[in-house]
Amino acid sequence: MATLATPLSKKRQEAPAVRAFRATPFTYGTLLIVAAILTTPLVFVGSIALSSDATVNAGSYTVIPREFHWDNFSRVFGTELPVGTFLLNSVLISLFSVVGQVLSSGLVGYAFARLRAPGKNTMFLVVIATMMIPTQITMIPQFILFRDLGWVNTFLPLIVPNFFSNAFNVFLVRQFVSRLPSQLDEAAMMDGLGFFGIYRRIMFPMLRPVLIAIGIFTLTHTWGDFMGPLIYLNDESKMPLALGVQYITATSQAGQAPPWNLVMVGSILLAVPMIIVYYLGQKYLYEMDISGGSAGVK
Repeated sequence: MATLATPLSKKRQEAPAVRAFRATPFTYGTLLIVAAILTTPLVFVGSIALSSDATVNAGSYTVIPREFHWDNFSRVFGTELPVGTFLLNSVLISLFSVVGQVLSSGLVGYAFARLRAPGKNTMFLVVIATMMIPTQITMIPQFILFRDLGWVNTFLPLIVPNFFSNAFNVFLVRQFVSRLPSQLDEAAMMDGLGFFGIYRRIMFPMLRPVLIAIGIFTLTHTWGDFMGPLIYLNDESKMPLALGVQYITATSQAGQAPPWNLVMVGSILLAVPMIIVYYLGQKYLYEMDISGGSAGVK
């Protein structure tokens, strides 16, 4: 035993030690410069949002706020446009879209990873291939389909497609599930659970990081979606905030500057919820290790 331990100890001593990264003043200086460059547009938006109407008409904006008209955040709801309704519509569309994507992506991805069926791999390749189709190509056929269904000027074209998942989310779930031990399914089958029972009681809790990540991705897309509502919605009472903000620029008289301070307030209302959602869900994004699948069993 002593003769075997000696070579092992020598190899351990010869192994190079991993050095911890130590930040230098140059590192912090570089990070500060990059952070300043990235946050300057956000600060500028806040400066315009807090500006007075006289500053807007004169166009004398500054990056650092010189005025603090906090009443602009309440004035935006008092315009002739139903900004409060815009905000509520965005919440409804986004929440239902997130629910649809999470439910459908989890089930479809689990099926591709665990179920055995002839042609499953070919079908999965077809699903992945749809990611290469530009969205602009399917706009007109989708509009004709939803028009024939009578869904134009309703929330249905913006919500219902999310209950059929998409290729990227299916790929995420499939890769995550394929790395989880199959013995979990076999043990559950021996206890009498079917595929849906296994997914609901075992896989669904373990898929929490990737499903929350899918929810964040979907919420980010639908909350700021401009093209979809522009195509399918006609009434102002049904428009989301992303489309309603554009309408605020058209409320001024001819020859008069748009109320950019109120427009920027609407932009902040669009940005702040996404910042909060990312701050609360960033740990799940970091845990979403699709290469090893270890996040689900932590």
